Amino acid sequence: MTSETETAFAEDAAPATLKEKAIKEAREWGVTLSIFIPLFLIFSGLLFELRVIPSESMVPNLQVGDRVTVNKFAYGYSRNSLPFSLGRYVPLPDGRIFASQPKRGDVVVFEHPHTSRVMIKRLIGLPGDEVQMRAGKVWLNGAPTQHDFVRRINYNRHSDKVSVTAREYDDGDGETTWISHDWENRGGRYDDTPVFRVPEGHFLFLGDNRDNSTDGRALSGHCPADADGVISRAGCPPQRGATAKSASVGFVPFTNLIGRADTVLFSTYSCRRANADPCMKKRVWRGL
Repeated sequence: MTSETETAFAEDAAPATLKEKAIKEAREWGVTLSIFIPLFLIFSGLLFELRVIPSESMVPNLQVGDRVTVNKFAYGYSRNSLPFSLGRYVPLPDGRIFASQPKRGDVVVFEHPHTSRVMIKRLIGLPGDEVQMRAGKVWLNGAPTQHDFVRRINYNRHSDKVSVTAREYDDGDGETTWISHDWENRGGRYDDTPVFRVPEGHFLFLGDNRDNSTDGRALSGHCPADADGVISRAGCPPQRGATAKSASVGFVPFTNLIGRADTVLFSTYSCRRANADPCMKKRVWRGL
């Protein structure tokens, strides 16, 4: 009896081979991933997801390298709510469930109407609004919006490290305010535009960095203007020789909205590297 017990104990205590260790480790990782991946997809598809800011179109409010949390349930859900742009390939119906209308001034993440690119811009035009740029100022439904000068900012652009001076403004519609800025002594391409009449079920978005954002002001993603010079239709192919990749966002359908950007969680942006004076807002756990 003693001999058999000692033999069994010796067998149990024998060290595992490298192959056995590898198989055990792979099995444990497989179990972990089989639990984690579905939970991650549910969380990022229905609740929140993290987006990294790749360009300066929303400066000074969003900098390159900011990690932004996106509220996925703010406007309800559509096929575009699925992570990794899977909604383009999964046979789901159009429209939204649990829909809630966005508000002017929201920072919105949406899928580009002409490509699968994910964009982030500020909502300016609601359905039925008439929006126009005049001398760099937003006019809404025939009246100028708030555009109050705050200060000057100097910084090096992320794209080419060229030093620029920008004028920062408090913008608003009488109920909500936000910050925008224009490069000083540089005429903007979209400072003067036709009237955009936002069609039902669509929205018009602008970047806060008005001289470095190809957004709803650019004509390449819009339908041609009508006889009165007003742009009021949506759903046309890119104009002016543009390709789907180079076209602007035009009017964005409600179904393309992914969620509302709520918070800069953290960032790799550095005021020192950007030579920013003054430093443009803290980059950790900052609401938008």
